Parts: sequence; structure tokens; C-alpha cells
Amino acid sequence: MESVITRVVVDEGSAADWEAVMRDRMTAAESSAGWIGGSILTPDGEADARVIVGLWESRDAWRQWHEDPAFRDTAERLKGLESDAGTPTWHQVVYAGGRFQA
Repeated sequence: MESVITRVVVDEGSAADWEAVMRDRMTAAESSAGWIGGSILTPDGEADARVIVGLWESRDAWRQWHEDPAFRDTAERLKGLESDAGTPTWHQVVYAGGRFQA
């Protein structure tokens, strides 16, 4: 299992719209092969920043998800809502408790 983490900066005043699109994206990802789960976080003191954490069986599954029409649709909808779309970073999962046990 691997985790992909991306820190983005949302345009001022766009947080509610951005979060709605990302909820749609993560809901759609639930039917994608290899998706395990994820979270969207707001760092303390950074109202316009978001950290997206995704758990995937493999990087290949994540890459295939990026070809899915649902992903592409949300990518289009996010345009104009982010001042920094971030760069995904990969992390090998050493331990995942609860429902995410590997």
C-alpha cells in the first residue's frame, strides 16, 4: 500500500467550491480499482491550504485513476479554484490501522 500526499493552496473565497469538487472526486474514486481511502485536511493556521492524502494499492492504480473521466471532469472543475495545485509526493505505508489495515 502506498500513500500519495499533495498540499494545495485554494484561491481566497473558493474553499467551499473546491471542497465540493474534491468530495465529488473522492466519492468517484471509491469505485476505482486500487483505491483504499483518503482524507482532505486543513493545516492549523493555514485557512487556504489543503492537504490531500490518498491511500492506493499501487502507483499504477493511481495513474489509471487519472485517466478516468470522473477524474478528468473534476480536474477541469478545479481550474480557477487553486493558486497552487501542488506536487504529489509518495510514501510507502508502514502501518495503517483501522479499516485501512494492509
